[in-house]
Order: sequence, then structure tokens, then C-alpha cells
Amino acid sequence: MYQEERMQLIMDHLANAGRISIEEICQQFDVSRDTARRDLIKLEEQDLIVRTRGGALLPSPIQEFKNYKDRLVTVSEEKKKIGKLAAALVRKGDRIILDSSTTVQACAEFLHAENCTVITNSINSADLLSEKESVDIRLLGGILHKEHRYVYGASVIETLSHYYVEKAFIGVGGVTTDGLSANDEEGKVKRKMMEQAEMVIVLADHSKFGRNYFYRFADWSLVDVIITDQLPSTSMMDFFEQHQVEVLVPDSSEEQEELS
Repeated sequence: MYQEERMQLIMDHLANAGRISIEEICQQFDVSRDTARRDLIKLEEQDLIVRTRGGALLPSPIQEFKNYKDRLVTVSEEKKKIGKLAAALVRKGDRIILDSSTTVQACAEFLHAENCTVITNSINSADLLSEKESVDIRLLGGILHKEHRYVYGASVIETLSHYYVEKAFIGVGGVTTDGLSANDEEGKVKRKMMEQAEMVIVLADHSKFGRNYFYRFADWSLVDVIITDQLPSTSMMDFFEQHQVEVLVPDSSEEQEELS
């Protein structure tokens, strides 16, 4: 089978399932892992997929939007990779919640799903999304944190209780086996956001692991997926497997060399 034929069949699979693993490509097409990776690299170069460490996701359709990048508050490359992968999980017509963390703000930057409704307490994310015609925005009202440009308080939590969404994207200050932590006012809002979602997706770069903040706002029973920039330790991966938390890591050249 020619590579072009195989790539088309991979895209057909993604159209139905939304994601594919290296192992599935090897089994379905009787090819080596190196061949499977080369197929995914070529598909990514054509902006048809988003690669993860173990395979690929089908991104939502990308549209052209001007000027919004100029207003993005600077975040690290690690956070942008996490945000791009998170945005690829949003499907057409989804109703989602975005919290006020900078990593989740990176998700807003890459969000291109059509007819998507976003509920957020982040002024920065709402500003970014205002440039996207296909996104409907619900900006929550409450007490404004002037430095970090988000709203919090009892009115935010009360308003959230009236919404039900497919996905909530939550940033954290710390990640341990005990749960997720942040400051107390942010944490109370994050907790309510998680309770209102069918699927909870936590975004956390590697620096957040092993850290505890002042307020623990959730345990792992509320989490479905965690997206991070580096594969966690073996003990942490075992913990996630026990608690049925799926781990997604953006692909990179270093990870490709490790897998070779």
C-alpha cells in the first residue's frame, strides 16, 4: 500500500473515532512504528492532525482570524503546546467552560470549533474569543481580580450552577496524588466548573506536579483527562491508570527519538 493511500485511511479512521494510536496504525496496516510515525508527521505537516505522544487527534476545522494574537498575554511554549492539544478535543457544537488560567487561555487561542459556546470567567480568554465569529461567549460576572483579569465570588458560582456543558478545561496551581490545588477564591470557582461538565480536562505543565497550593479544590474522582507537556513519573502514571485518568502529551522530536 502506498503512503498516500494509508494516510487517507488514517484520516477516515480519525473522522469516525477522533483519535488513533501508533499501535492501531501498525496493526491495521501491518507497518512498523517508524512508518506509522512518518505517516503522522506528514499529516501534521499538512495541518490535518494534531500529534500526541502515542498517536494523533483530529483537530477541529481551522479558520482564519486576524488581530487576536496581538492581544494574547504571553504564555510559555509548553503551555501553548498543551493549549493546542486541548483545543483539538473541542468538537463542532460543543458547549465548554474555560477557567482563568494562562494554560487554558492558550486553549482559547487555538480554539476553532464551529458553533461552539464558551463559558468563562477570564477577561483575556473572552477578549481572544471575541475575534472568532463561530464562537458564542458567556462571560461570567462577579468580583474582578484586576491583576490577573478574571472574575470570582459567589455570583460566579451561582451562575455556573445553571449551566451544563460537555467539557470543562481547568488549569491548576499544583498536582499531587491528593488532588488539585490553587488559591482559595480561584479554587472554589474551578470546583463548580468541574461539577457542571460531563468531561473534565485538566491542563498542567510539568512544573505543577508535586506542588501543593493553599487550597485543594478537587480530587481525582472529578477528572477524566490531564494534558501535560512531559510524561509524568512511572508512579504517577500508575496512579492515573488506577483512577482512570487519561494522560495526553503533545508530541515532540525528543519523544520521537525516545520511541525509536
